[in-house]
Amino acid sequence: MLTRAGQFDLLTEARNPASAEIDALPTVEMLHVINAADQEVALSVEREIPNIARAVDAITARLEEAGRLFYIGAGTSGRLGVLDASECPPTFNTPPDLVQGVIAGGDRALRHSVERAEDDRELGGKDLADRGFSRADALVGIAASGRTPYVLGALAYARSLGALTVGLSCTPDSQVAQAAEIAITPLPGPEIVTGSTRMRAGTATKLVLNMLSTGVMIRLGYVYGNLMVNMQATNEKLTDRARRIISNIAGVPYDEAARLLSEGGSVRVAILMHKLGLSRGDAEVKLREAKGRLRVALEASH
Repeated sequence: MLTRAGQFDLLTEARNPASAEIDALPTVEMLHVINAADQEVALSVEREIPNIARAVDAITARLEEAGRLFYIGAGTSGRLGVLDASECPPTFNTPPDLVQGVIAGGDRALRHSVERAEDDRELGGKDLADRGFSRADALVGIAASGRTPYVLGALAYARSLGALTVGLSCTPDSQVAQAAEIAITPLPGPEIVTGSTRMRAGTATKLVLNMLSTGVMIRLGYVYGNLMVNMQATNEKLTDRARRIISNIAGVPYDEAARLLSEGGSVRVAILMHKLGLSRGDAEVKLREAKGRLRVALEASH
């Protein structure tokens, strides 16, 4: 948006001097300008790690008490939320409704522009209500500009219920940051193509969402070391990966890992059966007592 003086008043809308003549550059130089700008994005996210950590721990606490995690946004922000949510079941074997992505305009907006939907403040709360959003849940409102009415409405609705609210934006002191209990505000700076927040702001958003979902799943015990121990062997590639994970953690040959997986039915149970000398049933009980955390189950037996 332009001020009366003709200046862009949002960081995400400001002009980037490094790319002022980008259309006149040779292709290689053009791409160097884009790449140099992208290298600054990770540093902007790094500065927000304390706030990201607060969000990870708070979201984890909600999920441990049967809550769910929702991402909500419009346009690029909404699409990135839906993408991150959709990756949780295949990566961590989470229930399909544990992490949900909500986008202004519905599923059509994933492939088509539904721009007016983002201006409807009431629709944000309605879309959450339609999904049964409750005080037990956590909401991450995503808006690069930090002022999207749809997202602000959703945050207001979530707070009225007493749910956890996290505001993710790329503009200093944004409305989204002020509307949320926890604010995450990476500032990657002006875009290479002015206003195209799918670029640097989008990259920053994706990095933060990766950290949120992965951090939460690690805290919930879905990862042991850096291995995905909550995965399910639903095809040939994943079966091979599950066997290799069991082999690595249990310290057994690949063939023995295959047998353990067949008998145990899951990676974590198979590992507990071997490491603790348990039957499948006893291993499943041990895992439940540890709230699904393999490390806790193993260490409790020493």
